[in-house]
Amino acid sequence: MELWFTEKQTPAFGITAKIKQTYVNEKTDFQDLAMVETEEFGNMLLLDGMVMTTEKDEFVYHEMVAHPVLNTHPSPKHVLVVGGGDGGVIREIIKHPEVEKAVLVDIDGKVIEYSKKYLPSIAGKLEDPRVEVHVNDGFMHIHEHKNEYDVIMVDSTEPVGPAAPLFERGFYQGIYEALKDDGLFVAQTDNPWFKADLIQKVNRDVKEIFPIVRVYGANIPTYPSGLWTFTIGSKKHDPLEVNEADIPEMDTKYYTPRLHKAAFVLPKFVEDLTK
Repeated sequence: MELWFTEKQTPAFGITAKIKQTYVNEKTDFQDLAMVETEEFGNMLLLDGMVMTTEKDEFVYHEMVAHPVLNTHPSPKHVLVVGGGDGGVIREIIKHPEVEKAVLVDIDGKVIEYSKKYLPSIAGKLEDPRVEVHVNDGFMHIHEHKNEYDVIMVDSTEPVGPAAPLFERGFYQGIYEALKDDGLFVAQTDNPWFKADLIQKVNRDVKEIFPIVRVYGANIPTYPSGLWTFTIGSKKHDPLEVNEADIPEMDTKYYTPRLHKAAFVLPKFVEDLTK
C-alpha cells in the first residue's frame, strides 16, 4: 500500500509527497513533529503538518536567509538565529570567516535532536566551535540581549503556535534593540499567493521601526506556492548598495554574487504588497 503525505497549504489546495518510511511522529511540548523519508525530496521535517525542510531543496531557503544580510553588513561578527533548529542557517553562517560567534535559539529541543540524527547534511555544523545552541524562547532572548548582535535572522515556522509572537511588531522592536547601531535583521515572510496580508503587515510594522526595509524572493518547491519572500530591516546598510565585486564566491548552490541584487527585483503583484 502506498503512503502519501499531504500538506493542506490552504483549505482548498495542498501538495503531496510519497512516503518511503516514517522515522519520528510525536507531539513535543510545543508542536507535532514528524521526520519522514520521501521518494522525491529525501528526508523531510514536518512541524504541525507543514513542511519545514527537505534534503533536496533546503539549500535555497538556508542560503537565502543567511547570505544576503551577511554580505550586506561589512563586519558581521556576532549573529543570532531565532528558530532554525534544523541547523541549516547556521551551516551557511559559518561559511563567513568574519563571523566570530553564531547563536542559535530554538524553543523546541526535539527539532535540534532529530535534525542531527536524520538531517546530518543540514544540522552537521551545530557542533562547530563558533556556534552556541540554546533551547529557549527566542522572543525572550531578544529582549534580554540589548545592543549585542550585528545580524539577527528569524528562521521561524508559519505564524501559528509557538512562532506566532515572532510576527508581531513588538518582536521587531525587540530585534531593533538587540542589534548594534549598524545592525540588520532578516525574517522569512511567507508567500504572496496565499499570505499577501502577512507580507503587507510585516512590511508595515518593520517600516515603522527600521529606516531601510527591503523584500526579496526565492523559489522553494516544497513551500506553499513555491515563491517565498524574506524581509530585511536595517539601521544603516542597504543590501541594494552592495557592490557585487565585493561579494566573495562561496560554496553555495543557489545564492551567487550576481543573484544578490537580482533577488530584490520582485514581480509587480509582490512589489505592490510592499508599498
